[in-house]
Formats: sequence, structure tokens, C-alpha cells
Amino acid sequence: MRAITVARRRAVPVPVAPRTWLLRAAAAAIVVVALLPLGYLALRAAQGSDAALAVLRRPQTAWTVLRTLALMAAVTATAVALAVPLAWLTTSTDLPGRRAWSVVLALPLVVPSYVSAYLYSAALGPRGSLGVALAPLGVERLPRVVGFVGAWLVLSLATYPYVLLTAQSALRRLDPALTEASRSLGRGPWATFLRVTLPGLRPSIAAGALLVALYTLRDFGAVSVLRFDALSQVIYLTLRASLDRPGAATLSLVVVGITVAVLGLERLVASRGPRAVAATARAAAVPLRVPLGRWRVAALLGCAATVLLALALPGIELGFELARGLARGQVIDGGRLLGALRNSAVAAGLAAAATVLAALPVAAAARSWPGGAGRWLGRLSYTGLALPPITVALAVVFLGLGVVPALYQTLPLLVFAYVVLFLPEAVGYDEAAFAQLSPGIEESARVLGRSPAAVFRTITLPLAAPGVAAGAALVFLTAVKELPATLLLGPYGFHTLATEVWSAATEGRQAQAAAPALALLIVASIPSAWLAFGWDRGRRRGDR
Repeated sequence: MRAITVARRRAVPVPVAPRTWLLRAAAAAIVVVALLPLGYLALRAAQGSDAALAVLRRPQTAWTVLRTLALMAAVTATAVALAVPLAWLTTSTDLPGRRAWSVVLALPLVVPSYVSAYLYSAALGPRGSLGVALAPLGVERLPRVVGFVGAWLVLSLATYPYVLLTAQSALRRLDPALTEASRSLGRGPWATFLRVTLPGLRPSIAAGALLVALYTLRDFGAVSVLRFDALSQVIYLTLRASLDRPGAATLSLVVVGITVAVLGLERLVASRGPRAVAATARAAAVPLRVPLGRWRVAALLGCAATVLLALALPGIELGFELARGLARGQVIDGGRLLGALRNSAVAAGLAAAATVLAALPVAAAARSWPGGAGRWLGRLSYTGLALPPITVALAVVFLGLGVVPALYQTLPLLVFAYVVLFLPEAVGYDEAAFAQLSPGIEESARVLGRSPAAVFRTITLPLAAPGVAAGAALVFLTAVKELPATLLLGPYGFHTLATEVWSAATEGRQAQAAAPALALLIVASIPSAWLAFGWDRGRRRGDR
């Protein structure tokens, strides 16, 4: 009887997705299209090899690379140093209101870095909210937030939640028996954290640090507003000011090379040292809380100071600039603001729809394709994560001008760039949604005579719908904040909330930047709230 059952299971494989050559061909074609920008950059640089070598030999190029690496290292180190203690306080101690702190401390992810940059530069200016508040105390001048220091401060406060979230997740899975054993041997809470907990968190911290490093390397808006010559800004100026396409392509490949090196370093760090041991269900139900004692006030002050710097101060300055502009009679162009809002929603909505449609075949084929082909297909689809937006935008500019000039500076070409950039996000959510499904449901449908395509359409996809929708929400959130691709590829006169904030802030018109910045934060908070609450409820319903 058992042999018959085994034979039947082998005869009817689990239909995670329709196993057809059409699906595999479509998935492979999508991945090839996503790789086009990288291939075109390499071809463009090779065609202008003499110009490329001249760019690499410039002393200015070496200094730009060193400045970018220094900023990336400083921001990553600061984010780790700030986030790891906060993660431990909000998950492993008796910190009052730790759940509320855990949510509030992650909110800076919603604020685009260029919005924070412009608000900080305005707040610390002589007429900013902080300068006005401190003037009665005799403070006449505040330090300017520009250059390396300004970029380091703003990007550190904008990116530490990446490490915070990964460290919190690992701490919740950590077996408390390890901590109890260390404490029973006479070690105090701090020694236990440094010698037992922290080494086990190394892979998770490395993963979060990787996201911070890549975010800093990819950032364009903050370094532009704060006038720091990083690689992303230099690439943009090289193309827009001097029209040096081979030089811009060469610098873009330098960014890709740095990205590959960072990815290799992360794998090296994550593979060394012990990994966290997951707690059993019984142990996880009763987690060990470390009493803070006399350090409780200091911990609360540290959490409050972080929220003040990362959220409260920019928020106060945003309201201050908007109110001051209105009080001075500055008129907000409602038509232009509504147009930018409409353009942002349309472009981000099209990007979310197109990216989800492209990601579904890739995720389904990667899961159902036997052998290593599916695994490599999934990995290649993540190439966009390693390409900075300015690099992808530059490659799509070259493709548009050289291959399909009629599409240059049109909405379809902009949406194509969004798909290349955000395909990894949608594929990741789709793969996670498919992995959570029970194969027994699909196998039962196949036994009852349904075809693989019918099973995927009527069972797999509806059950995975919350995860697919979450991927679409994440793509919408990221696309609505995207700046360099929109600047380079947007149609003529196509203003979005992101470009409105950037143009006003770089020209020193802080008051005019406040209204689109506020609208951008409101729009971005909608998919963020759904990601935090809606998908989780849908996932729990699917589990039941």
C-alpha cells in the first residue's frame, strides 16, 4: 500500500506552477530583458575604451571613489552601532513600551533620504526652526549640515532601520536557553550580550549592513541636496552637463564593481562565526527579559533621542517651512501640486502592475523548474538589486537613444526602468508567498483531474494573493520615492512629487519644497501601513 502511495506521488508531482515551456521561456525572457542595462553599459564602455581608460586614470575619479567608500563605511558603521543596541532593548529587555518603540523606531524608512536632507539643511539654517528656537538663548549660528558630515548624519538616520529590523527578527528567534546558560555561569547581562548574543547575530547584522551599504552607494538625492560629490551625483552631472556617455558608463561600471565587492564581503562576514540557534516553540513562548534596572532611564532617553533626530526634528521643520511660507504670502501652485501627485500615482501604479506581471512567471518558473536552472533564474532576477538607480537609468537612456529613440523620455521607458530596478522586490515577495503554501492542496487538485495551469490559476495564485499584493505595495512605495530614474527618463514636463522636492530643495526654495514633501510622505505612508498590517492579516487568514 505504501509503495502504491509513493508511486502515485511520483506520478503526480506537486504543481507549484504550470510546468510548461511557455512559462519557462517567458521567465527566461524577462530575466534577459532585466539584464539588458548591465550588458549595454559594458558594451558602451568597451566601444569607448580609450575614453573609459582616460576616465579611470583621472585623479578626480580616484578621489570620488574614495569619498564614496568613506561615506559608505561611515554610514554602515554608524547604522550598526545605533541599531543593534536598539534592537536588543526593544526585544530582549523590560524596556517600558518596547512594542511601541519597536514600531516608531522603524518609521524613518518611510521618509526619502532627499526629504530628510532638505529638512535638516533647512532646520539648521539661520532661519530654520531650530535656529529660531535657539536664538533667544544666544545661539546665533548652528553647524551647517552639508558635505560629508551632513550626508553621513542624514543617511545614518535614514538607514539604521534596515539593521534594526533584521537584528530584531534574529533576536526573536534566538534560543533563550543560551542566554540563561551564560547567566548561570556568572556572566552579567552586558557580558552575555557581547559574548553570546552578538556573535550569534552576525549573519543578520551583516544582512542589514549590506542593505545600508548598498542604499548609501545607490543614494542620489541626499548627496545632491547636501552637495557631496559621491559617485551617483558625479555620474548624473557627467551625463547632463558634459554629455560624456562613455565616461558616465565607465563610472557606472565602477559602481557595479563596488556593489559586487560589497556583496562578497557580506557573504564572508556572514559565513564566519556561530549562527543564532532558533528557539523551540515552548522556549519562544516565554522569552527571557533582561531587567534594565538603573539603566532604564538612559535606555528611554536613547530611544527618544533617536526618534527626535530621525523623525521629530524633520517633521517639525516640515510644518515650520510650510506655515512660514503661507504666512509670507507664498502661493502654493495647487494645480502643479495635484499634477505632480497624479503623475507620481500613475507612474508608481504602472510600475507596480508591470513589475508584478513580470515577477509572477519568474517566481513560478524558478520554483517549479527542476534542477539548478530554476535557482539560477531566480538569482539572475535579483540583478537589479545590485545596480544603483542612477546606473540603471543611465543604461536605459543609452538603450532609448541607441535602439528605440522614439521611446526616449516617454512614460513606457520610465516604467521599464522601474521594472528593472524593482523586479527583485516583487520576485522576493512572490517566492515567499509560494513557499508558504501547503503542497498537499495543489496535489489533491491534480489528483482530482485539474491541469497544472488550472491549479495555478484557481488555487495557487488566490492563496498567494496577499504576498503578491504586498510585493506590489512595496514596488509602489519604492517607485513613488524614486528620484534619479525619474529625472533622467521622465517625459518632458513630467513632474512628480519626488522631482518637485528635489528641484526646490537644490535651488534653496525650502518653503516651496515643503508642500510636495508633505504630500509625498502621505502617499508613501499608505502602502507602508498596508505592508505593516494588511499583509500580516491576510497571511494569518491564509495560514488558517
